[in-house]
Amino acid sequence: MTSWRPADLPDLTGKTALVTGANSGIGYHAVLGLAEHGAHVLLAARNPERGEKAVASIQRKLPAAKVDLVHLDLADLAGVRETAKAVLAAHEHIDLLVNNAGEKMVPKRRTTKDGFEAQFGPTTSATSR
Repeated sequence: MTSWRPADLPDLTGKTALVTGANSGIGYHAVLGLAEHGAHVLLAARNPERGEKAVASIQRKLPAAKVDLVHLDLADLAGVRETAKAVLAAHEHIDLLVNNAGEKMVPKRRTTKDGFEAQFGPTTSATSR
């Protein structure tokens, strides 16, 4: 049995990837790996300030990386639709989608702007109940 490593990624030059929850943790490292292998990566984050810091960090590590910030709050479905339209207008296609964003072990039940349980999507506009 062999193990997979990021070094096993093929050349992704000419590919566009979108990674949710990409300003930290697994999402950040996914962006880093994809960019290192030549992909144009859209770093989707709900907090623009944290997203900008993540983009700057990746660009310091990989100066030739093509990484752009996309503001995306998955707790607001109308906003998701607007972001999707903007992304598709700016990019001919999305080749890879990494659905990484999420929330776990919320101490109180919270719902998104659209009334869904917060654990089913990251929340900035969630309310406690």
